[in-house]
Amino acid sequence: MTASSFSTAGVSAPGLRRRAFTVVLAIELWERFGYYGMQAVLTLFMVEQLRMADAAANLMMGAFGALTYITPVIGGVIGDRVLGARRTMVMGALSLTCGYAFLAAALQSHTLLLVAMALISTGNGLFKPNAGNLVRRIYKGDHAALDAAFTLYYMSVNVGSTVSMLLTPWLQIHYGAPAAFATCAGGLGIGLLYYALRSSWLEPTTPVSEKQPVPLSRLGMVAGGLAVLTAFNAWVLGSDTLARLCVIAAGTGLAAIWVALYVRAPQTERPGLRLTYMLCLQGTIYLVFYQQMTTSLTLFALRGVSGDYRIGSVTLFHMSAGQFQVLNSVWIMALSPVLAFLYNRMGQQQKQTSHARKMLLGYAMVSIGFAVWWAAAAHADGLVSPWIMVVGYGFLSLAELLTNGLGLAIIARYSPARLSGFMMGALYLLWGIAMYVGSIIANQAALPPEVVAGGGGAALYAGLFRTLCKVAAAVVVVLALLEPLTRRWDREHVTVIGG
Repeated sequence: MTASSFSTAGVSAPGLRRRAFTVVLAIELWERFGYYGMQAVLTLFMVEQLRMADAAANLMMGAFGALTYITPVIGGVIGDRVLGARRTMVMGALSLTCGYAFLAAALQSHTLLLVAMALISTGNGLFKPNAGNLVRRIYKGDHAALDAAFTLYYMSVNVGSTVSMLLTPWLQIHYGAPAAFATCAGGLGIGLLYYALRSSWLEPTTPVSEKQPVPLSRLGMVAGGLAVLTAFNAWVLGSDTLARLCVIAAGTGLAAIWVALYVRAPQTERPGLRLTYMLCLQGTIYLVFYQQMTTSLTLFALRGVSGDYRIGSVTLFHMSAGQFQVLNSVWIMALSPVLAFLYNRMGQQQKQTSHARKMLLGYAMVSIGFAVWWAAAAHADGLVSPWIMVVGYGFLSLAELLTNGLGLAIIARYSPARLSGFMMGALYLLWGIAMYVGSIIANQAALPPEVVAGGGGAALYAGLFRTLCKVAAAVVVVLALLEPLTRRWDREHVTVIGG
């Protein structure tokens, strides 16, 4: 499906663009409400209520994250070639809603728990690449507006995650995990209702081919395939060995497909593909560090961080271990408007900073963030101040906007339009692989039950944070060495497109 398959008449009007953008933004906001609300509760539920060992919980969360981000490859293909982006996105939202509802109802059954998590993985795979592709359609042809739109998109969806990551841990503590998971399902239901009421606003950006009815036979084949995929995901989640094999196979398969696409691509597309591949790989490394938020950083907060925010002798408020994850969303919302303003301003002045340079700066922020946690853990005398978490998350969140937050914009700018859905799915696959690697690394600080029972605290996480700080610093050096190459490829891409 190409941009030429639909009319863009009227889409260039700022008012119509904004209206279309708000529809995608609203359902994405509620989708993030459900996903991050569930995520804030799940690790602590496994460790505290199911009594899982740290290592087992970390690996299950890693496999869950990997599946959740690997399946968008399939979702991108379905959106591009079979059902269309809008229908596929809605199917994904429905699957996610069912998954959260199953979690609320199946906490006493290990099998149903795995099925619920598998439904969430499948639903995310259908939803994520196609929601991003809709944003690309709306702002096609305006690179500065596209970067700003994706940055604001990234900020706005954090509104949903902020509310849910404060709410669901509180619900889990006071009313139990079923109430928290049910709230996630209800929130996404609201998003689906809004989409149903305002979907007409997306019509100017919808290709003619997507407006045609889908044959029942095709719908049946897709539904059957998704059922098989969900069953397979549940099987993978129940086996660490199978999960690792699937991650390796997914990475190998993607590499082979990327090579094949490049070999078959016309010469005019190759510079853009090279840049897409390199920048996607560079941005993906951030997910190794990001995965610490749901694994090692959450367990660090549980065992080594005070939840009482104080100024002097005055206690301002308290946060539970699960709620610390909300600091990422708060910082994203605070920093995104600033970066969006700077991107637009630099675009107007023809002084845009390259994606490669933004990423280099981003990994420097990662290194500083983990240096903060490393120093705090290494010198801890009892519980660490929660203000340390605020500072560390600030650096990590700025890094997210400068690296991972630009991933969708990279696809939109450099990859061929005919491959947009697939490439967005491939990007999520890379993220999933990195998240699984991040969980394996988090197990460097996995505490055995006897240590947990003995009250092991913040100092036990210092070694992991030191390792992550040094790895991020090494990434900065590598990206600095690669920057001349990315600049040259960018010039080649601009020359080919301009010609």
